Amino acid sequence: MPKNKSKGSKAERELYEIFVRESYRAIRAAGSGTMENADCDILAGKKGEKFCVEVKSCKKLPKYITKDQINRFIVFSDIFGLKPVLAIRINRIGWIFLNPKDLKDSGKNWVIDNGIVLKKGKKFTQFFDKKNKKENKSLNGIGNINLDEKELDNLTKEDY
Repeated sequence: MPKNKSKGSKAERELYEIFVRESYRAIRAAGSGTMENADCDILAGKKGEKFCVEVKSCKKLPKYITKDQINRFIVFSDIFGLKPVLAIRINRIGWIFLNPKDLKDSGKNWVIDNGIVLKKGKKFTQFFDKKNKKENKSLNGIGNINLDEKELDNLTKEDY
């Protein structure tokens, strides 16, 4: 099993390849997560669309992210005029994309849980395709992310 840093780097490389395949220009930010002032993982864009992406990877939900990390990420995005995006790769589910404002406050951290994923999460084309944005659909009941009770339980189960 890869360590957290190598697992995160692998997820970043995977998402970078998805952006490139979808005709975006993209770069991975060197030192993200380890250097001061490197507060995002991927910068991506097309003409008229610019994104700052924070990448997370997990086996199951919930996923906790410190408020400090999200605050630095939002400030970084704002300084460069980029739209902030949280990309989370969940084992057995795949990539889910969220607006940071959709996170749940747990007091000390921000949380991504299965309720947020179902109500606010989107797959790549749903989040980044302008045509899909107008429809503003959630993942609940769309495509291959239509989760049944057993799959939802697996997202929060300790060992599966």
